[in-house]
Amino acid sequence: QVQLQESGPGLVKPSQTLSLTCTVSGGSITTSHYAWSWIRQPPGKGLEWMGVIAYDGSTYYSPALKSRTSISRDTSKDQLSLQLTSMTPEDTAVYYCARVLVVNYAMDYWGKGTLVTVSS
Repeated sequence: QVQLQESGPGLVKPSQTLSLTCTVSGGSITTSHYAWSWIRQPPGKGLEWMGVIAYDGSTYYSPALKSRTSISRDTSKDQLSLQLTSMTPEDTAVYYCARVLVVNYAMDYWGKGTLVTVSS
């Protein structure tokens, strides 16, 4: 059974950089059948896809967030990382990581999410 667990600070100040980690257990992040995404959901709003890292380490980002987003990985630990720079209160959201099936781009396993609040 694959499990994903997000971790990171719950509070970030405006202009700071957010760093989150997603730890994957029960599977390898280098398996070619899967990619790994970050998604967020601001309070009272819908889900927003942020980006994805493929099994070979290649990355793709939402055009809306591309200039501020970086996704990386540590294959020795089966961990994914998200960095989002120049945080503003509009970036307050629950941040999720999810596994993506390459065959149809469905996200079949999700972490529980972590709430990040941007406030001074």
